[in-house]
Amino acid sequence: MKLKRTFRLPPDVIDQLAEFASRRRVGQPDIVEAALRSFMSPDNPEQLEAALSRRLDRIDRRIGALDQQAEITTEALALFVRFWLTANPPLPDSALAAAQAQGKERYMGFVQSLARRLETGVKFPNELDAGHKVRTSR
Repeated sequence: MKLKRTFRLPPDVIDQLAEFASRRRVGQPDIVEAALRSFMSPDNPEQLEAALSRRLDRIDRRIGALDQQAEITTEALALFVRFWLTANPPLPDSALAAAQAQGKERYMGFVQSLARRLETGVKFPNELDAGHKVRTSR
């Protein structure tokens, strides 16, 4: 059973209530009831703060993982480039065309291999984590 009460509200609040109820296709009394329950709920701000805190913690952990993966990727690329530059002397002009053709062929093989690897879901940082766990558990 619901009891009837009469309240006086400013005209702009009445207009906002009517517009909101129309947009949501909900009765004005239902909106007022929900707003009053929310306003009078003693733990509502604490629940909201706890939910936001949990969400921010998850976001922080995810950003940390992304940062670590970016660092690993950058270091791996830098190590590869340094190794490649020191291990491969410059080619003479006569061998350049053949080397470019072979490079194009090898690059296509690399792209295909990368596509297969991405499809399997196995990621390099995960392999590093697994290898690190194996090494540290000995």
